[in-house]
Amino acid sequence: MDLVLALAVSIGLLGGVSTYLFLTVGTIQIWIAFIAWASFYHCGGGTDGLRKSVVANVWGAIVGFVALLLIMKVAVPLPGVLWPSVVVAITAFVLVLGAKVPALGAIPASVYGYASIAGYGLLSGADIATFNLANPLICTVASMVIGALFGIVSEKFAGLMTKSA
Repeated sequence: MDLVLALAVSIGLLGGVSTYLFLTVGTIQIWIAFIAWASFYHCGGGTDGLRKSVVANVWGAIVGFVALLLIMKVAVPLPGVLWPSVVVAITAFVLVLGAKVPALGAIPASVYGYASIAGYGLLSGADIATFNLANPLICTVASMVIGALFGIVSEKFAGLMTKSA
């Protein structure tokens, strides 16, 4: 079996399994897992891609969480949406500047983590100050790590199917 067909079978089957598992658990987010799964492949796959992706995803989620905290919990008397805009400008700068540290060098993967926590944090209504699985940082990181693990499993499964042909 060629690699694209093997990946299609592997990702399709595991995509269904992961969706069932995520929707059964209920709080972790399948869409965030799929972003991390794609990030795994974007970072080159394998154990190196897994490490790069997870570290950068978590870095992005942490920086995004700081942005959420500042936007939601710090009252600054600026007109309209100026305060959130300033916070995003500063935290996006810090996010990318982190790539000067080699372990944080996968800038797109960092952006995936930042965007995922922003999306979940802003749309879920979850309390960012409560320590539980619905907390945006905990939920995003857990979902991204699980998604990246599904990425490596799908890669290995596809590899088995290409070798058996």
